[in-house]
Amino acid sequence: MLKQRTLRRVVKASGIGLHSGQKVMINFVPHTVNSGIVFRRIDIEPHIDLPADAMLIQEAFMCSNLIKDQVKVGTIEHVMSAIAALGIDNLIIEVSASEVPIMDGSAGPFIYLLMQGGLVEQDAAKKFIKILKPVEAYIDDKKAIFTPHQGFQLNFTIDFNHPAIAKEHQSATIDFSTETFVYEVSDARTFGFMKDLDFLKANNLALGASLENAIGVDDTGVVNEEGLRYSDEFVRHKILDAVGDLYLLGHQIIAKFDAYKSGHALNNQLLRNVYADPSNYEIVTFNDMGSCPIPYVEVS
Repeated sequence: MLKQRTLRRVVKASGIGLHSGQKVMINFVPHTVNSGIVFRRIDIEPHIDLPADAMLIQEAFMCSNLIKDQVKVGTIEHVMSAIAALGIDNLIIEVSASEVPIMDGSAGPFIYLLMQGGLVEQDAAKKFIKILKPVEAYIDDKKAIFTPHQGFQLNFTIDFNHPAIAKEHQSATIDFSTETFVYEVSDARTFGFMKDLDFLKANNLALGASLENAIGVDDTGVVNEEGLRYSDEFVRHKILDAVGDLYLLGHQIIAKFDAYKSGHALNNQLLRNVYADPSNYEIVTFNDMGSCPIPYVEVS
């Protein structure tokens, strides 16, 4: 059978919270079978565990935030996307503050850290959520849709009327696998408009933002001296966010995901709509990697 995965050993790192501006310690700790992804606030005694569960997302403005009993862990989407890409099923993520560190604004550093921990198989079948019929979510003109598909394909379109974001670079498609995520998506950074920065900081957001962890865009173009990592980095980052948000369903999804101007709130609403009708999906397992429609990195 295709087995569940966790880390072989603990990995520790630190960074700055994008919105809080605080220094944050983060530790990746192996977890037991069928336990899922769990965020643990180690700055609180006793420690508080927050499962990576779509139903615990109570704030989704600018980032995805888990909240349980008034305790929060925010900006989880980038690390969740890295965990999804490596096919990790069970993991404890210890953090010393209310926010995951932003690192360089992408999922690349998290991929690197997790690979330093090594992957190990566990003695239980890896579970997938297979979408059986169309499920839709809408907010105004924004939309997010799942349809049945043999694999996990993401099609995303953004809509910015800005000289820095060319129209031909506002749509992208990936067929999800470890390889495609690592090479085509993982290094895409979060982005923001310089004109919005004062407003965000006045509302205690983006206090840790800098050109070292985000793409800055002014009225004419990209502010960062090094420019973009991909010609369509903006939409690729939206795909990166979606991969992390959608992994909050608890298992990897087998479906096609079509999104137009979607964000964290709409991604979460789509997951809630999946849950709302048990006939929307089924839990499936596979005998081996060859029969699995999503190719993952091999466990050595």
